[in-house]
Amino acid sequence: MNVPVQRIAILGAESSGKSTLAEALALRYGTVWVPEYLREFVDTRGRVPFESDQYPIACMQLEREKEAAARACGFLFCDTTPLMTALYSRQYWGRVDPQLARLDRVHDYARTFVTAPDSPWEPDGLQRESEEVRQKVHGMLIATLEARGISYVLLEGGLEERVARVGELLK
Repeated sequence: MNVPVQRIAILGAESSGKSTLAEALALRYGTVWVPEYLREFVDTRGRVPFESDQYPIACMQLEREKEAAARACGFLFCDTTPLMTALYSRQYWGRVDPQLARLDRVHDYARTFVTAPDSPWEPDGLQRESEEVRQKVHGMLIATLEARGISYVLLEGGLEERVARVGELLK
């Protein structure tokens, strides 16, 4: 009997520990995780995305989720969702492409965890901008989740604390 996979959204601003947490949770639960496609995009193209890249990036993220769900066991930890892509579009271009906005509105994850920007900000080549942007995007994320009525848990502290907190909630 196939048990449905619960997709878990891990959201947060740049340099807030999403990838580290998603990987640690996948290891703890013996399943897989979906890395943030944006990182691969930036690494392979040697540039940050243009506005026209945002929708295809979100589509590829969802495609990777779909592929990983077939291999997942119990949980699938998703390092970002189209919601974050839309927030960064709003941050950098002041608007969200209508196609991306449609993807962004569909937030059908079993749980949503938000990584607090409480660790030291670290530059990461082309992908990260500044502590100021990190804090601004975090505020935008919290405001968006609350405005949409999306339940979330804010994860603070180090990796062990975050993994333990998620463990308390995913039983």
